[in-house]
Amino acid sequence: MKEARSPSRRPGIRAAMFVDFDNVYTGLQALDPAAAKRFAEDPKHWADALSGAGSGESSRRFLIRNCYLNPVVYSKYRTYWTRAGFRVIDCPSLTQRGKSSTDINLVLDAMDTLSGSGGIDEFFIASADADFTSLIQRFRAADKMTTVIAAGAVAFAYREMADNVVESHDFVAILNGTTVEPIHAVASVQPPRAEGAPKEKARPKTASAAVKEVCDFVRTAPGPVVGAMVAHRALTVDPSLKTDWGGCGKFGTWVAQIGQGVEYSASRGGWVWDAQRFSIEDLPNEADVESGIEERVARVTDVPALSAAQFRQLFLAMAARLREQPANRSELAKLVRDDCVTAGQPVSRGAVNFVLQGLGYVDFQLTDTATAEELAAAWTDDVEELCRVALMEFDDAERLALRRWASGGFVEA
Repeated sequence: MKEARSPSRRPGIRAAMFVDFDNVYTGLQALDPAAAKRFAEDPKHWADALSGAGSGESSRRFLIRNCYLNPVVYSKYRTYWTRAGFRVIDCPSLTQRGKSSTDINLVLDAMDTLSGSGGIDEFFIASADADFTSLIQRFRAADKMTTVIAAGAVAFAYREMADNVVESHDFVAILNGTTVEPIHAVASVQPPRAEGAPKEKARPKTASAAVKEVCDFVRTAPGPVVGAMVAHRALTVDPSLKTDWGGCGKFGTWVAQIGQGVEYSASRGGWVWDAQRFSIEDLPNEADVESGIEERVARVTDVPALSAAQFRQLFLAMAARLREQPANRSELAKLVRDDCVTAGQPVSRGAVNFVLQGLGYVDFQLTDTATAEELAAAWTDDVEELCRVALMEFDDAERLALRRWASGGFVEA
């Protein structure tokens, strides 16, 4: 009698996706209504982008595609999702306040999948709802890769628990068809390991031209240089680094492994310096960077830890760019980032995107008539709301300091 042969495992990462439709759709509506429409009406497009091209080891196979939506509000989108191969689970409102059963249904299905025999390697949660933090913790405890698809501000703890986060601006770029890199690079995972095999460390890929640029820049600088400015110089020489920083994932890890006398510290906003001339003792004092209320807010809410001067320059640059091309949202963050660097107040593209996202949450319209003062006031309102949601409490003096800092000095009361 022949021994039964176990089925061979097809190449690719075995993945499961759970989509909180209501959360993602409303988040996208605040950021980019056109992208929200594409999310709702063409799920196959962005799901295929997330799966990666081809059928090799680096691609994903979504064995489970679940979508949870409120049928009373969003039933018109159901056919688009079923046609794209999703299982649609109706989650009607259960309370007068509109709270649906999405959370509990999603969690139950995800836990069933985790304990099942499907051998899922990676779990995707499409929602910015921090209520799913405990679920992500369970995935990690089971040694599963986790990826969060965000369409809104992601709570710090939620972000830290996930292995990868597809940020709002990256997801909007996918939906609008403007992403230029394979999407597997945005949230990269490794193929499953054989049982008992040791984990392999990712080997950084160093771009020599960018490394030379950074070394030359740091060695001629009059002192330690803020990390955002160094990152800008590296990306100018090698734009491909913006995907995953040569396999290192983020700028800090990439620049720290350069060596050649280049030192990096993530403290006080991130600094790079020439070790032959300076040390960590030469970094600006905490009080000179930002301290007190600003540091507390940045730590708790994930608001970019910029100085008041950086925020001010960001709003000035944004207003100027909006006067030139108000409709070009996809390029706005990059242009504003470059303008701030040129003006000597470097900020990261991620920080600009975070501000743009906050402006969307307070329904601020990015038109050619928007002034720096109006942008600053709207952004400050969003920062105060983030603080309120995080249960942060301030006295009158602290609240005034918060508004002055977040607005770059444009809001004085």
